[in-house]
Amino acid sequence: MLLENVRLSNFRNYVSLDVEPLPGLNLFVGPNAQGKSNLLEAIAMLATGKSFRAHRESELVRSGEALAEIGGDARIAAGRVRLRCAIDRSSGGTRKTFDVNGATVGFARFLGRARVVSFVPADLALVAGGPALRRTFLNVALAQVSPAYYRELALYQNIIGHKAALLRGTIAPDRDLLLAYNDELTRPGRALIAARAAFVGEIAAAVGGIYDRWHATRERISVRYAPNAAEADLAGVLAANVDNEIRRRQTLVGPHRDDLRLELGGRPLAAYGSQGQQRTAVLALKVAEYEVMRTRAGDAPILLLDDVLSELDADRAGGFLAAVGAFEQAFLTTTELPGGVGREMTAFAIRDGCISRLAC
Repeated sequence: MLLENVRLSNFRNYVSLDVEPLPGLNLFVGPNAQGKSNLLEAIAMLATGKSFRAHRESELVRSGEALAEIGGDARIAAGRVRLRCAIDRSSGGTRKTFDVNGATVGFARFLGRARVVSFVPADLALVAGGPALRRTFLNVALAQVSPAYYRELALYQNIIGHKAALLRGTIAPDRDLLLAYNDELTRPGRALIAARAAFVGEIAAAVGGIYDRWHATRERISVRYAPNAAEADLAGVLAANVDNEIRRRQTLVGPHRDDLRLELGGRPLAAYGSQGQQRTAVLALKVAEYEVMRTRAGDAPILLLDDVLSELDADRAGGFLAAVGAFEQAFLTTTELPGGVGREMTAFAIRDGCISRLAC
């Protein structure tokens, strides 16, 4: 897919913006705190409907304003699509609305019309951070390519929320109700486990070769799915842990406790990998995600890369830029124009929320 136009109104530090990116690599260059990351955040919201960095969605609306809007026109395999996300901030709270081709739709029908793979500095925590970050990585990718996955995830999260509330209650939980929740969890739980296992298998097949192209080494990077319970065993494991869950007052079993294992040369990457190895591994994971999403959807996602060059040496940065420049469309932010930028790349300067085209 290709994003042909991005329009912002009162989003973060942007009063108004209308920019037309081109195919291939689009570089956005400028000092820190000028709006580079904000632009990528807005583009991501056209695909996922959610911010990858805001703690509160009210933060997305420019100070002193009540309404922010993000719009974009994209060319996808099925034709052209016009997308809009509005964030309305009022005394009663913050509310989002979504439009597709001028018609208001619910979140589930908006999600996945456009698709993105993003890398932001916080993603470095995918290696050493908690399992919740790696589960979010899986959920965001799979929800964009599979409406069925999103439906099963929403159902599972709703049921597990009710079960967790029952276990945390001030009185002893009703055992029969707990068993009923376990029965309801089994089918969507199995669906999530199966989908994640297949997706991680495809990621794992791609990530090693990608890593090797950027980081010459005899040590191999590997990615493994680590389910909390096997798909076929989920019902039995849920049943076997009922007493333990009642005693500990928390849910202990299910795909909401899954993880990914990232290893280098057979050893945990978080413990034995250098910062450079970890950063390159996360980039390889993201590019593998891109390739798998493109294969599954039959249409390339947009690649969003925020400050990815800052800790790569010149050789590795050059190889990375050459690889990314071959993708259908990528957006990369940087504080200075890197050397070796060719005509196949488009560069824009960003300052104080304003964008202008640069000559390369």
